Amino acid sequence: MSDEKQLLEQHPLNAEQVEDYLHEHPDFFHNHLKLLENLSIPHPSGGAVSLISKQLEIFRSKHHELENQLNALIDIARENDTSFGRMHELTLALMEAKNIEDVASNLDKVFADCFLTDFSALRIIKNNVDSTVSDFFVDTDDENLQFFDRELSSNQAKCGKPTLAQARFLFGDVATEVKSCAIIPMSFTKLEGLIAIGSREESRFHYSMGNLFLTQMSEVIGTRLIAILN
Repeated sequence: MSDEKQLLEQHPLNAEQVEDYLHEHPDFFHNHLKLLENLSIPHPSGGAVSLISKQLEIFRSKHHELENQLNALIDIARENDTSFGRMHELTLALMEAKNIEDVASNLDKVFADCFLTDFSALRIIKNNVDSTVSDFFVDTDDENLQFFDRELSSNQAKCGKPTLAQARFLFGDVATEVKSCAIIPMSFTKLEGLIAIGSREESRFHYSMGNLFLTQMSEVIGTRLIAILN
């Protein structure tokens, strides 16, 4: 009997030592293939499976997980690409606008064509406005603004189903048709107001939607409005 075998008999390895050894020598079974035929690993459903079968099961599981992660990344990239295209169209529409009437008209078109919305509204909070489009302006003391205290005070967009009072102020006669909308505040040094885009679909603007893109939208629109109004 060899000295190594005698040593092992006198001081047998425990499970932790075996595990550590295999970790340090992952190619151990390359030179001991016959061991694979005798090894078995418990299966969750009962019985036992060979080590090779177990490894294949693990590899398939990891492959499936990586595939799901890749698909999620592709979906995010596709969504980001769509958002970039929409923002580009919005920016071009605003650059073409020469006055407040153009802004309102171009926003209606780009929201409908690119953002697939059914309704849109623009309200600028400003006193003593002498304009042919006075419907877009609202006095600072208008009682209807109380319905938007949370949005205006936090300067955070809100998605979901609007209250009836909010819908009536923003969308007028079609208020009851609006099942979901995004209410986007504009709060700048030289401009304060509201942008709203609505849909007949309840799920179109869900309350769980992020508002980063909507905030960026308000910044682009607000910047152009400030340039036109001053």
